[in-house]
Amino acid sequence: MNSSSSVPRLVVAAPSSGSGKTTVATGLMAALTARGLTVSPHKVGPDYIDPGYHALASGRVGRNLDAYLCGPELIAPLFAHGARGCDLAVVEGVMGMYDGAAGEGELASTAHVAKLLRAPVVLVVDASSQSRSVAALVHGFASWDPEVRVGGVILNKVGSDRHEELLREALDSAGVPVLGVLRRVARVDTPSRHLGLVPVAERRAEAVEAVAEMAAQVAAGCDLEALVALARSAGALPGPAWDAAEALASSPPPLPPVPSSAPPVPSSAPVVAVAGGPAFTFSYAEQAELLTAAGAEVVTFDPLRDEQLPEGTRGLVVGGGFPEVYGAELSANEALRKEVAELALGGAPVAAECAGLLYLCRELDGRPMCGVLDATARMDARLTLGYRDAVALGDSVLAPAGTRMRGHEFHRTVVEPGAGAAPAWGIRGAQRRVEGFVQRGVHASYLHTHWASEPGVARRFVERCRTS
Repeated sequence: MNSSSSVPRLVVAAPSSGSGKTTVATGLMAALTARGLTVSPHKVGPDYIDPGYHALASGRVGRNLDAYLCGPELIAPLFAHGARGCDLAVVEGVMGMYDGAAGEGELASTAHVAKLLRAPVVLVVDASSQSRSVAALVHGFASWDPEVRVGGVILNKVGSDRHEELLREALDSAGVPVLGVLRRVARVDTPSRHLGLVPVAERRAEAVEAVAEMAAQVAAGCDLEALVALARSAGALPGPAWDAAEALASSPPPLPPVPSSAPPVPSSAPVVAVAGGPAFTFSYAEQAELLTAAGAEVVTFDPLRDEQLPEGTRGLVVGGGFPEVYGAELSANEALRKEVAELALGGAPVAAECAGLLYLCRELDGRPMCGVLDATARMDARLTLGYRDAVALGDSVLAPAGTRMRGHEFHRTVVEPGAGAAPAWGIRGAQRRVEGFVQRGVHASYLHTHWASEPGVARRFVERCRTS
């Protein structure tokens, strides 16, 4: 095993989306794990779905590295935290290698994260419609930023032996070694829908088969020894690994808790129920770690199947996912919907993001939901997507007024509010508007946030659990 500051690592990047990053990264994780290595899986950006496949491939929690949501200064510490005790780490990039947050230069791009991690890059190129031109493409990506080290290329969708020969001849002059070739005929069953790949939790048996096929392709077509050697050439990481307890200790203390007529919870850890299952698969691992470090007992439940909240629940977290896909099943679980409403209306702290927001509405696509918020939600043809710079407009169970956090929106739904709730966030910049709901102990919003960027959120939430 390696210390977290010296874990061998490489970043899997591509010139554009659709080049095969997920197939190569996931297959590489699985292939190396099958050879007895403990592999740490990571994903650049806010994506929640790919890390599920990474976890299946490696047997470890998939973790995100997002320099916009968390800030560049947290990328190396969060990576080191996730990679503790591992033999090697594989980081899947996002979009094209140099594509970052819109209007923010390199911020949050794969190239930016590779530099922050001092990690070599493997460039995955879709070679299906080119031969000699591949050399110009690879040369351009390898030379664009001298601080980014492209240590090898994997050619994807290669049509024949002759095609491979032409590509290799061309790349001889580019100075970047070919570390793998995947053929065009190979197919992997990874179905998509309106927000990307279908999550692992919804198709586990099929996902296991898909990951096994990715591993077989990578093992057969790539030079695993050369890839491991490249990963070992990474430089030492700066600074210590992130730690949830230390992050809380260094964050500002919460404001005094909101007075409540309810008796305080005993000094033992208050139970925070976290929604999971196929309908609510979007969460960052650090959120539960921070809640636990703040003194909570985190218990996961499945709103599709569980008719009651976990025993002793004092707070509720409902993250993102696909409630619109499971609207009928969620609506049919009337007993749980009523218990959620009673908990929220009694003043208990509730944090809901995106799918969680929809679940708390009065109805979703005409089907009854929890009715915590006087609002209706429906599917919409328009995709809302992008990073957001937000400021808390009032005090809530998560943050005092004026708290700035960065978030990400990604949905094809619309919420039409009624009355009785204040907005949660003011969105800054060109997207200037208000967003979300604050009502009693409820904080509900479309914004996905990463609590590692503001650890005090977890401590404030748990404090409210103790006093509500």
